[in-house]
Amino acid sequence: MSFEVVREGAVASLELDHGKANEMGSEQLRAFEALLDDLDGVRALITWSRRRSSRGTPIFIAGANVTERVGWSQDQVRAHVRWQRSVLARLRRAPIFHVAVVNGVALGWGTEFLLTCDYRIAADEAVFGLPETGLGILPGAGGTAELATYVGLGQALRLGMTGERISAEEAARIGLVEEVVSSVDAGLERARTLAALVARKSPTAVASFKAACLAAVGQPPSVRTELEARAYEHCLHSGEAAIGRANFGAIRKGEAVPWGPLEPFEA
Repeated sequence: MSFEVVREGAVASLELDHGKANEMGSEQLRAFEALLDDLDGVRALITWSRRRSSRGTPIFIAGANVTERVGWSQDQVRAHVRWQRSVLARLRRAPIFHVAVVNGVALGWGTEFLLTCDYRIAADEAVFGLPETGLGILPGAGGTAELATYVGLGQALRLGMTGERISAEEAARIGLVEEVVSSVDAGLERARTLAALVARKSPTAVASFKAACLAAVGQPPSVRTELEARAYEHCLHSGEAAIGRANFGAIRKGEAVPWGPLEPFEA
């Protein structure tokens, strides 16, 4: 069983509730590809889980579905991991605001999945960790390549080399998550508030801002400045800036604005 996406206006909600422990395998990768192929009208995505094990342990994503790999050749494993890496990279670049509400176990793939999100909210039962090196591998769904960008090299090495599990509070301290809340429901309320704010903004402007910010990471100042200039001018050329000026009074009153369709910015 894979997950189901529910849409309410411009906001999509993805509740993880599949398999034994929300593990991620081929079926889920195909589901993510289908989601990414059908984002028309979606402005924000909230990924969350209320799942608990038979012992009552809360689960976000317990890891990859290694059971399906039994009997696979090295070439099959290599191709699968490259596929999952490409799907998550595509999810990271999606022109939407993606919020994760994490409660419970988020190990391996679960921690790496957070690197595809724009904002991460952890409930107080969340637990994070990268156990891969203890299994003779390393984080292969973005953790090795991207984690240091979020938490710094020292913390990335700590998590990846030791496999130490950390709490929601520690994850917030090192920058793996942005907020800690008391429960899944509190996290969902906060996520929906943020998603509603994004849904009222220009889809082209929001997507251009995200694309430029992501492309600017690690670049010298001259490149970052040029990305900003190009993204700004894209908003001008798309007509969104003119719509914003024409509706400035309505925007100040918090009224809906007839923004144009999404025109992605190629950073």
